[in-house]
Amino acid sequence: MISAIVLAAGQSRRMGCQKLLLPFGGQTVIAHVVGAVLRSAIAETCVVVGGGRDRIAEALAGSGVTYVTNPDPAGDMLSSVRCGLRALSPRTEAILVVLGDQPGITSTLIDEMIRAFTDAKDGIIVPVHAGQRGHPLLLSAVYRDEILTGHEDVGLRGLLHAHPDDILDLSVATPAVLSDIDTPQDYRRALARVSIRAKRKP
Repeated sequence: MISAIVLAAGQSRRMGCQKLLLPFGGQTVIAHVVGAVLRSAIAETCVVVGGGRDRIAEALAGSGVTYVTNPDPAGDMLSSVRCGLRALSPRTEAILVVLGDQPGITSTLIDEMIRAFTDAKDGIIVPVHAGQRGHPLLLSAVYRDEILTGHEDVGLRGLLHAHPDDILDLSVATPAVLSDIDTPQDYRRALARVSIRAKRKP
């Protein structure tokens, strides 16, 4: 089975408010992201939260995801990834690490990454657009212990650097893999992209 860890423990300092609860596409940012994950072939979804667990859980009410709290939400992303890893089923064969503030990702993208993992048997799938690597990342569970015990201060970048021959750079059509929401300017750009896509639909 393939599981997902959605990272939602950040403190949104640059945004000035809880960015994951901002409205986006008729719902919240985090609901938009989790919805894409749940519509994909992912079998299990764990959301890693920080101090705002109740508000995040309210935004995701009825989704069926599980939650784990990062006791150090001010820590780096690796600390949240580790919290999520410890909460996943031991039957997990691969882990999709998803940024909670990346609402441009879709279930189609996630399923494309899963197919690449299944077909190619590479241990790490990285989406690439216009020559740039982005997120989410799909990692074989064989790296679980290494992530739990190593790569301090460098996070998952350290894993990529340690295993360059295990990486499949998957070329994708969407630039969404390069965009997350950290600032009010990022949020406005993301809303504009959604508006443009909505206008293009018949």
